[in-house]
Amino acid sequence: MKIVSFLIFAFIMACSQGNSDAKFDAVAIAEELTEEIPIARQSTPPPPPAAEVIDVKEDQKIIKTARLVFESNDMEATHKTMLQLVTKHKGFVQNDNSGKDYNRIYKNLTVRIPTKNFQSFIDEISEGISFFDQRTISRQDVSEEFIDLQARLKAKQKLETRYLELLKKAKTVKEMLDIERELSKIREEIEAKQGRLQYLENKVSLSTVTIEFYKITAQTGVTQSYGQKIVNALQGGWNGISVFFLGVLYLWPLIIVAIIVVIILRKFLKRKKRK
Repeated sequence: MKIVSFLIFAFIMACSQGNSDAKFDAVAIAEELTEEIPIARQSTPPPPPAAEVIDVKEDQKIIKTARLVFESNDMEATHKTMLQLVTKHKGFVQNDNSGKDYNRIYKNLTVRIPTKNFQSFIDEISEGISFFDQRTISRQDVSEEFIDLQARLKAKQKLETRYLELLKKAKTVKEMLDIERELSKIREEIEAKQGRLQYLENKVSLSTVTIEFYKITAQTGVTQSYGQKIVNALQGGWNGISVFFLGVLYLWPLIIVAIIVVIILRKFLKRKKRK
């Protein structure tokens, strides 16, 4: 009896010890998890480095254009200043023309400026001008079109490579001609896309700036006095008569033929009347 009681007591003690160990293990694991969870909550993904943002901006394809119209008191000095600014910002003059309206003289310049110097060029022109009749600056984002063209061009080039491989394996003349016909179409599409890409690259790398400046003047080369208009009308009439007589001289063979035909008809009619 004593032995049985001892065994039951030992079994109860062992169970209580096992439960305490299990509770200890659970508490220890809970403490470890509690220590790890705040760390996991506080850890946030690091912000993207600045270099990545800059790369995105550099990859954008922006076409920049501007139109500036203003009045100038000294046309030659302004023209010289504009040319100096173009040279300073490493650009070039695409068009340079001048003219005269009813009461003003003007000059037009179309210049191409490297895009990186576009804003500084506009700012330097604006420094010496108090008022613009027109100041328009536009920016066109062609990044999407540029990427689309590159993807399509790459696909066409791969297709061209496949057709070239098929051409090497062609066994009959008909197969060769069919493949070459398709290759010709693909080559035209590739050249068209390459040309469009080159055009966009040129527009993106070099901005276009149109500059027009003018000066109001009392000299009106367009307006004429009434007497001058009469003289011009007389000269125009004399020129018209001269042109008419010259035209008649050019037609002298036809006139002679017409005279001969008239004479023959008259003789024929006279003989018919006699009969």
